[in-house]
Amino acid sequence: MFLVTGATGKTGGATVDLLLARGHHVRAMVRREDARSRALAAAGAEVVQADFLDLDGVTAALRGVSGAYFCYPIRAGLLDATVTFAQAATENGVRSVVDMSQISARREARSNAARQHWLAERVLERTGLLTTHLRPTFFAEWLTSWWELRDGEGLLRLPFGDGRHAPIASADQAHVIAAVLTDPEPHAGAAYSLHGPVELDHHAIARIMAGTLGIPVRYEPIGVEEFTSAMTARGLPAHLVQHLGHVAIDYRHGVFAGTNDVVERIGGLVPRSVEQFVLAHKDTFTANGLYFVP
Repeated sequence: MFLVTGATGKTGGATVDLLLARGHHVRAMVRREDARSRALAAAGAEVVQADFLDLDGVTAALRGVSGAYFCYPIRAGLLDATVTFAQAATENGVRSVVDMSQISARREARSNAARQHWLAERVLERTGLLTTHLRPTFFAEWLTSWWELRDGEGLLRLPFGDGRHAPIASADQAHVIAAVLTDPEPHAGAAYSLHGPVELDHHAIARIMAGTLGIPVRYEPIGVEEFTSAMTARGLPAHLVQHLGHVAIDYRHGVFAGTNDVVERIGGLVPRSVEQFVLAHKDTFTANGLYFVP
């Protein structure tokens, strides 16, 4: 039995699908019942409703579980949630955990969320769990989240300067998560950064999107202050705004850059390119303009 937390999220949902397709028993932890959780149940998952900060609820969700995927969203409470999870997992004799961290997680991080992820990693390492940390660069899905469509032209207004990264799709990350859950020993104590196949700046990403969508697409670099002010004006939580503002600076300094073979070597597939991702989500990009939805 594997527990997948954040099971209605991007990586969680894809991981549930993979594990079920491979014949495993899956318990999916969700915050609320909705169409997404009902779809998980219909697919064959055992759905449990619990809050990360509810010790009794998390303990019940981990009962009888051999390995768990721990994925906390970008919101306040990560360290409390990690301690709660670690205690509940220890009480239940859980063997292993795959921890979704961040590529920007480090002691000196200026983002509160990134530093908390670094601390959360240290907490999990002090348990008896076979622990593997995943540190992805920006998800390919972020292209849909920050996308704007104006009069037939696509626009990416972001504060990333000429920084570079290799976008990684959540479904490709799920292959790594599932592989580590089902065979944790070779990966115990490891911290893997996850990248897509090609490192690009946003000018190049915009050109690929234009060629794939058949419409003009432009990357417009903006300042970090303008970026955070716009998020605040849209009512996004202060914790998220603070994090993304400092992440933008990290990005400019190369923290999110790089490529590797982790997805192919551990997950067993070549990660999809920006062109492949955009083509698969063409309807999303050509619908109404979007902006970040946390």
